[in-house]
Amino acid sequence: MTLQSRLSTLHQLAAHLKAGEDEFLTALQTRTEFNNQWFTLENQQASLNAIVEEFLDEEKLNAWLSRYKIIPVAGEGFVPQPGPNGEGQKTVGLVLAGNIPLVGFHDILCVYVAGHKAMLKLSSKDEYVLPYLLKLLARFDEAAADYFNIVEKLEGYDAVIATGSNNSARYFETYFRNVPHIIRKNRNAVAVLSGTETEEEMRALGHDVFQYFGLGCRNVSKLYVPEGYDLDPLLHVFHEWKMMQNHTKWKNNFDYNYALTTLNKGSFHLTGPLMVIENEAITSRIGTLHFEYYTDKAALATELNARAEEIQLVVHQPGFLETSLPTFAFGAAQRPGLADYADGVDTFEFLLGV
Repeated sequence: MTLQSRLSTLHQLAAHLKAGEDEFLTALQTRTEFNNQWFTLENQQASLNAIVEEFLDEEKLNAWLSRYKIIPVAGEGFVPQPGPNGEGQKTVGLVLAGNIPLVGFHDILCVYVAGHKAMLKLSSKDEYVLPYLLKLLARFDEAAADYFNIVEKLEGYDAVIATGSNNSARYFETYFRNVPHIIRKNRNAVAVLSGTETEEEMRALGHDVFQYFGLGCRNVSKLYVPEGYDLDPLLHVFHEWKMMQNHTKWKNNFDYNYALTTLNKGSFHLTGPLMVIENEAITSRIGTLHFEYYTDKAALATELNARAEEIQLVVHQPGFLETSLPTFAFGAAQRPGLADYADGVDTFEFLLGV
């Protein structure tokens, strides 16, 4: 397949998903929710909509690829693509995470657009919808089927992209040390508040905190607030997510952490389905959100830069803080673009060089 034919299948996939008439897809989403209660139908659809609008949009795909000169530019040449007989084509092993729905789609798209073959080790938490999306690509062009292979064990790969916990990352680093690789560890997003946020901005921040039950690496798990900040207005807005207490898994985690904190005589603020706890740690437990006071923006930026290995991105008002980390506006954390690479590592550039 040529680059243009691969892009064509992605455009057709976007059109198919936008139509919203695929009953089999809906059935698979229902099966997924039954198998994994964290993956509600609402959250699965939110993830799918983000993929269609941010990853499969034709203009956004072309703009993304233009960064790499894959599409010839006058006087500049272009990056060679694997040949029609497979010359230059590599097999890239993908170990996919299962923390939020379809979280590995961006890696798959990058491998496919780069012209390589993807050998997929799916997460048991998300094993129904993703294979169907790949079958849809093959329906639009049967040659696409040769680009994907779902396996139980990775073997015969030329490069690897693996995502997991900090513990599994140590294993991955050793196991895949002899091939080009990208290994991703635990990260979370943080939010820096100025104290001048509007109610609308606070509500948007709530999406960054609560969407996907806070399980994504792009979910805000900690707030930095100015010294003397009054948390009450924010807690009042966050109370709008009180319906999350109706979700069994969230409620069980919340009750456990509430009991644990109470027994340890820890102090906290309570709102709806959430405990807000003063804590220096970036990562917070399900049903909890950490916060910390700051007095100097420049010192805070220095601290965040020093903890870059723990932080996926920073959410704040536009222009409020200067940091080397990726920054997003309130409410945009879970809507990354094609060039918003996990851990700041350019996946596509890596694939062009394997």
